[in-house]
Amino acid sequence: MTNLTAVTGFFLMEISDTRELLVLHVFLFLLIYFVTVMGNVLIIILVTVDHCLHTPMYFFLKNLSFLDACLISVTVPKFILNSLSNSASIAFPGCVLQVLLVVHFAGAELFILTSMSFDRYMAICHPLHYDIIMSRAVCVRLVVFSWFTGSIFGVLYSGGTFSLSFCDSRILPRFFCDVPSLLKISCSKTHITIDISVAVGVIYGLLCLISIGFSYISIFNTVLRMPSLQGRSKAFSTCIPHLIVVTTFFVTGAIAYLRPVPDSPHLVDFLVSVFYSVLPPSLNPIIYSLRNKEIKAALRKIIWKLSHYWF
Repeated sequence: MTNLTAVTGFFLMEISDTRELLVLHVFLFLLIYFVTVMGNVLIIILVTVDHCLHTPMYFFLKNLSFLDACLISVTVPKFILNSLSNSASIAFPGCVLQVLLVVHFAGAELFILTSMSFDRYMAICHPLHYDIIMSRAVCVRLVVFSWFTGSIFGVLYSGGTFSLSFCDSRILPRFFCDVPSLLKISCSKTHITIDISVAVGVIYGLLCLISIGFSYISIFNTVLRMPSLQGRSKAFSTCIPHLIVVTTFFVTGAIAYLRPVPDSPHLVDFLVSVFYSVLPPSLNPIIYSLRNKEIKAALRKIIWKLSHYWF
């Protein structure tokens, strides 16, 4: 049995042994990463500079975009660098940092998504109290709490996972370090600390899911009672993008963490980890850019100003 202090690193899953396919995958991942980061950064810039978007909904969206850009930056660049250097290794501190940051950003994003559903609930179901309840101070507190919660879970998960001992086999069936894969190769008989952390995380996720579900049940009941077709359409247009993002986040996370980790790496497990870490961050700017009239109007406004400035 190898003690924790003797572990110098781990080996991540390699997607292909063929150089041509490897180059193609690197190009694809690089393209996805660039588009995702630029898309989320663009949303952050638009919400920041356009005063029409200085509302609680877009304040949460800006923070969600920042978390998405950070989340994908924790995993994909390392995979690209490893592929270019024909290496599948990741140092022990790097693996600890990946677990810490992935859990931190995912945990914070979950609470931001919950806050966004509460914001839509207040705006549609209790519009007369909206400005009082969803004040600037309340929104800032919710964002701060999301980061605090994410930090707590990041420390708990990484501390609990890397307090274990690991066997000689240090090959992870993922393209980044995650808790299920590390538990699979652990030699420790008991996982009390991480088991408690996972249980708390599951309760946290269920509470957020219940809160989101309650919000949308109330929203749909209110919207369907609206006499105006235009009013119903406007209400649905502000909720559907968020609902798609929430569904994608929960479904990909559930598949990644509830699916049993195999004894040997397989392409399906690689794809599962890709969907979990890449799909939600990349989907967010696409959905909000294509379906949101205010975002598109702000983008046109900036393009118009830049064109007049340069030409």
